[in-house]
Parts: sequence; C-alpha cells; structure tokens
Amino acid sequence: MEKLWEITLGDLLDYQAERHPDQDCVIYNDRPFRTTYREFRDLVNLTAKGFLKLGIKKGDHVSMWGANVPEWQLALWAAAKIGAVLVTVNTAYKVFETEYLLRQSDTHTLVMTEGFKDSNYVSIMQELVPELAGSRPGGWESEALPYLKNIIICGGKKHEGMLNWEALYELGKEVGDEELVLAQKACHFDDVVNMQYTSGTTGFPKGVMLTHLNILNNGLSIGDCMKFSTADRLCLTVPLFHCFGLVLATMASVTHASTMCIVEAFSPAVVLKTIHEEKCTAVHGVPTMFIAMLEHADFARTDFSPMRTGIMAGSPCPVKVMRQVVDRMNMSEITIVYGLTEASPGCTQTTTDDPLELRVSTVGRNLPFIETKVVDPETGLECAPGVPGEFMARGYNIMKGYYKMPEATAAAVTADGWLHSGDLATVDENGYYKITGRIKDMIIRGGENIYPKEIEECLYTHCGVQDVQVVGVPSETYGEEVMAYVILKPEISLTEEEVKAFLKERMARHKVPKYVAFIKEFPMTASGKIQKFKLRDMAPGLLKLQDANIETV
Repeated sequence: MEKLWEITLGDLLDYQAERHPDQDCVIYNDRPFRTTYREFRDLVNLTAKGFLKLGIKKGDHVSMWGANVPEWQLALWAAAKIGAVLVTVNTAYKVFETEYLLRQSDTHTLVMTEGFKDSNYVSIMQELVPELAGSRPGGWESEALPYLKNIIICGGKKHEGMLNWEALYELGKEVGDEELVLAQKACHFDDVVNMQYTSGTTGFPKGVMLTHLNILNNGLSIGDCMKFSTADRLCLTVPLFHCFGLVLATMASVTHASTMCIVEAFSPAVVLKTIHEEKCTAVHGVPTMFIAMLEHADFARTDFSPMRTGIMAGSPCPVKVMRQVVDRMNMSEITIVYGLTEASPGCTQTTTDDPLELRVSTVGRNLPFIETKVVDPETGLECAPGVPGEFMARGYNIMKGYYKMPEATAAAVTADGWLHSGDLATVDENGYYKITGRIKDMIIRGGENIYPKEIEECLYTHCGVQDVQVVGVPSETYGEEVMAYVILKPEISLTEEEVKAFLKERMARHKVPKYVAFIKEFPMTASGKIQKFKLRDMAPGLLKLQDANIETV
C-alpha cells in the first residue's frame, strides 16, 4: 500500500465491476444467490435507486438490522452510492436497545429481516411504531421515532406499513440512471458512510462515525497483509454489523476483487460445508468460532487443501488454538489483526511473511499510515519496550467522532489526534505489539499486577480444557482474587484442585486462581466477544456468597 485511496465506496465497486465483471463477488452456498461483480453492482444500483425513490438523501441514516443476508450487503453499498450513512444494528437487540439506537442515530429508514434467534424484529417495530397498523408503507408518522420514515423488510413477506424488498426493486425501476449518477458524484471520500455502535458495556452505546476513507483503506491494508487477490475466496462467517465483517472481511475483499462466500449466521457445520464445497482459501473468526470448528464432527470430512489465510481477531487469540488452526486447517498464512471500532478498526496486523512464532504470540506491527505507541496510563509518557501500558493510535483510520457526543469524543481522542484504546499492551524493540488485556480487566491482588491472558494461555495447554476465561473478583483481604471459568472438552472431567495443581507447577503461586468454576458456555455479544464483566457479575452467585465481598481463607 503505497498511498491512501481517496475514492468512495460507490466508485470502488464500479471500478471492480469494470475490471473484473465476471469474477464471483457475493455468493451463498445455502441459497440461490450467486453474483459476479458486475451482477452485484447492478443489484446495488437498483437498490440505490429504490432508496432515492423513497426520498433518502445524502447524509440520511439508513439502519440495517439482520444477520448476514444478501440484502445486508446490497443496503451497505447502495447507501454508500447515494451518500447515505449505513447504521449497523446488533442482531441481539431487543425493544429497549432498538428504540435507543433508532432515536439516538436519527434513523430515516430501517432495513430489517423478520428477526434473529429470540428477537422478533417485526413485533419489536410494531410495538415501537403502533402507527404501522392499518397503514400503507411510508404512510405513517411515528410519535416515538419522529425521524423514521420507512421500514423495509428483507424478503417477500408483507407487513402493514412496511415495504418489502421486491417492492423496493420496483420503485428503483422508476428512477433513471442519471439521478443515481448525480447522487454518486456528490459523495466525497471524507464523508461519513458508516456508523457502528459500540457494545455499550459501560454506559449507553455510542455511534462511531466512520468515513469512506477510513474503512476502504483499512480494508485495503488488511487485504494486503493477507496477500488477497482475485484467486481468494473468503468464507465470511463473522457478523456484518461488526467491523470484523464489514471491514476486515467485506472491504478487504472488495478492494482486492476477492470473492465473499457468506454464511448468514455462524454454525460450525454450515461454515465447514461452505469451506469444503466453495473451495475457500480464507476464513475469518473469533477464537471461539475456530474452537467450535476444530471440535465439530464434520471437521475430519472437510477439505482444507485450498485454505491458506484468514484472520483470528475479536478477542485475545490463544496460542494453542492458533497452532491447531495452522496445522489442522492448512492456514499456514493466518494473520492476527488488532484494533477497535473507533479505529475503523485495524491498527496492527501480522503478515503472511512473519514467522509463525510472531503470528501466534503478537498482534503484529502498525499498519501503513497509522502511528501507534504504548503509554503509561497515569503519566501519558511513552513506555519503554516490554513495559505494559495503554495502546494508542493516530492516523487516517481514526473515527470522525461519536455521533452527537462531543464530550465522549474529546475523552476518547486527544487534541492532537491520538485515540485511547483502553487496552493494555507491550511493544518490543522491533515494533511488534502484544495485547495483554483491558486496563479494567487487569487483576491487582495484594499490590501484584496479574494479567488474565497469561493464566488463560497456560490453561489452554491442558489437554482437557476447551476454553477458559480468567477474571478478578473482590476480596476483602487482597482487594481482588483470581477466578477461572473453564469449559471442558467433551467426555473430560476435572476437579477444581486438579486445575489449580496444573497451574501451580507452571506459574507463580499468586497467579493460581483462588476459585475455579466449570461452565458450559461464556456470555457473549452477538459479534462473538466474551463479556468478562458478566463473568465477574456471576461470581458471587456461583460461589454462593451473600454479596460481592468474596473473602479469602
């Protein structure tokens, strides 16, 4: 990557459709949706014209709520073509969270599926907008959501007051090509094109404003590190509403005219089938997804011979899991990306040329045109190599800010453009970073700093442990104590004392967990991130204590 690409997403798609018209673009293994770049661009144009007919203008917010259905990608690129901002909605949201997001984002048009898992989106919107009952599409005014003018339902089903996707296409046919061309020409690469809401583990979620320049170039850099080309076929199984799916997968693919083999929602069986039948060369996932694939009964029947690369990200990557993925899934060129939504998201990445040891033990070096550093959280001074501190980044990739939250923006980004990550990191003499946890996840036991990831990595080497998370829980004596939550492999049984004995042989005594709990699954966000704060909240109940003051013996 010699220089930044100063173009819009709409121009990028047109460029690839002209250069590689017959190259597979978006395909699904489990449904009749297989498009070349030219075919996909044409569907995007029709969708964009439908948006224009609905009165969506430059700067309007179009929210997308659903799993990885074909309409998700169409809405993303169509909104970009006309200068609208695509707002991503977490698939797990229920009525309270949805109302907050639609109101805070000033959503003009909502595109959604019928629902996902235990969330019925149609019922939620009927509750939030009772004016839909008995109304024609667009023929209502919402008292609760005054900015909302349209609800588009993916697929062919009809609901009162909502427009279905086929009807959107019919509207698009009424708009001339010239109107779309004018709308696209009015777009600028520094315009906001995407707004993603942070998970909101503290306070209300914040809308991160990202530009064409932000996400296009971040995807370009990431694809370069993986050596993506038209020969690559990415199994896209991570959620599109998250930066992992939208940038590390979608933008990395389209900037290199690679093929996206999309899975609607993660299922190890469906992913393995897609990898096998579509001859995928790459797959992305969070560690828990790779663990689920490695443990699945279909794993041995899957042909991984075309596979070479992909990304493991989203949460700290266990070294043992990385080695298994490299050895058993033929992903010898797998890479690690570290970043955060506010940074579009990638800040550092390993490359396919890095030695395996660096690819399993670090998150790589800073990406092109991005400055990175580790600073002392107390003084703000830069840390020496090997000394832990807060990771910070500055460059083209940093967000424009949080939507309508200037104070929060000022707290996150310094006056000279450095983004606070809230993550603990170290950097070595060669510029390779290691992420050791969240600043708030660090355990301080009797004045000793304990990094959960170090204990987790050690426990991953136990043959009976499938997954593990370590958290700090309150202690009257030491301030905090260490607690390990362990998921065992099938048919394996371990006791708390056996886990402690395993660690005592391998780690300093103060790092050995005071408590060990065996559970079946971790609480997770819809994007696959483990919610450690919930594990901390669960501790008193699991340990049968009266309150959060966990005493040591």
